[in-house]
Amino acid sequence: MQQILSAEEALRRLDAFDAVLDARSESEYAEDHLPEAQNWPTLNDAERHEVGLLHRSNPFEARKRGAMIAARNIATHIEREVLDKSKDWKPLIYCWRGGKRSGSLALILSEIGFYVTRIDGGYKAFRNAVLTDIPRLATGLDWRVICGATGSGKTRLLHALSEAGAQTLDLEALACHRSSVLGALPGQPQPTQKAFDTQIWNALRRFDPARPVYVESESKKVGNVAVPDALMAAMRAAPCLHLLLPEDERVALLLEDYPHYAQDTAGFCARLDALTELRGKKTVAHWQNLVQTGQLQEVVRDLLRTHYDPGYQQSSLRNFTRFAEAPELHPRDRSMAAMQALARQMLAG
Repeated sequence: MQQILSAEEALRRLDAFDAVLDARSESEYAEDHLPEAQNWPTLNDAERHEVGLLHRSNPFEARKRGAMIAARNIATHIEREVLDKSKDWKPLIYCWRGGKRSGSLALILSEIGFYVTRIDGGYKAFRNAVLTDIPRLATGLDWRVICGATGSGKTRLLHALSEAGAQTLDLEALACHRSSVLGALPGQPQPTQKAFDTQIWNALRRFDPARPVYVESESKKVGNVAVPDALMAAMRAAPCLHLLLPEDERVALLLEDYPHYAQDTAGFCARLDALTELRGKKTVAHWQNLVQTGQLQEVVRDLLRTHYDPGYQQSSLRNFTRFAEAPELHPRDRSMAAMQALARQMLAG
């Protein structure tokens, strides 16, 4: 048996399905997909290209070849994933627009006897529904924004709050980036904007509106991806908390959190080149010389004093309307144990 759901209804009922199956190709899936979806391509990238080329000259032959390839691929998926499933297994299936690729997979699974659901309009409709739903979710939550200068331990405190049972949204973790010109993480490519949006939506929908949600005071861009406008607006209007650490602690924290720059000084120097337009060739060359001669503490301290700190206060006051009234938080040091103690204190009221 088959049923077709609107994308909006599929969003609301997403957790009711035993599996979510993405019938698109591997590159489409990699760009973005529904949360926890499994990729079961009806046609893979090469096959789509092959059938598409043939369709230009002979649509009928293309449909025959496409059907042959799709049937073979679906048989492989069934042999690999379905033979151990009981009759009450309920999958949700989609493709790009809810057409032939998801339809073919759904037809065969429903003929076996499974109760199959398809998304009307496929991924394209799901994407539009997510973009519509994010503002509703973002504005309905009770945000608490952790502010603090670079190196003050905002991420450590956020993780400590999560460990202590608080609701937290870690935008940097979702973006695979630490939200500064030096924030790229080695070996961790950033998600696409579409995938970032989907991950944010998936996090927002799971929060309890009756409890606060803690988040760092991010800028609009986190590396190459952008925080959705409605979420950014909700954060900027929310109560703030001001986390403070002495400069020596901040320098030590950054050296601990960015060990890859100590291990790859050439990469560190290359990243510093991005600051040339802002700070000038002479200053950047000085920083690169410090890196090359092993004086990492000195370059980090100088970066804080001359690049990160000067505009921090004004930027916070400009972008977060309640920053001026933010209570100060003073952990005893930069350690995770100190942040855990602070988190317990915060949640105890």
